[in-house]
Amino acid sequence: MKKIPTGIKSFRKLREENYYFVDKTRMIKDFLERGSEVTLVTRPRKFGKTINMSMLSEFFDITKDSKEIFKGTKIMDTPYASELNQYPTIFISFADAKRDKASIVSTIKDQVLKEWDRYVYVFDDLSKYEQNKHDFLESRLMNYSNGNLEGIVDSISFFF
Repeated sequence: MKKIPTGIKSFRKLREENYYFVDKTRMIKDFLERGSEVTLVTRPRKFGKTINMSMLSEFFDITKDSKEIFKGTKIMDTPYASELNQYPTIFISFADAKRDKASIVSTIKDQVLKEWDRYVYVFDDLSKYEQNKHDFLESRLMNYSNGNLEGIVDSISFFF
């Protein structure tokens, strides 16, 4: 018997662990055809924002092998199936950034550090200037106790 995916935030978990699934993968096609530089996804609470973003991440992320979890979905019947796992992808979710300000800041910093760790190889051959900037930004991210988000935007854009 299939389970109802209450509280599930991971597309991979949804597909691998026998949950009911409504195929929204055509959203990927719509996203690609729109060609927008920025897409703002607004929905009410508990309306599937995180799981849809997780689906996008699973589809595009070059560090993953997502063939099995997308098998039999609508996106695989489109020309965009060839885009599966072809791009470096940063996925940062603020779904768990709740409670007081210090907890929210800590959660956000932790999310960014996890992405830095996932792509640590990007930082292997930095110039002296880039290494200094990296070390400075990393020290700001690792300071969880200051309750300060300074440097977050710089830390994310440092990937590019």
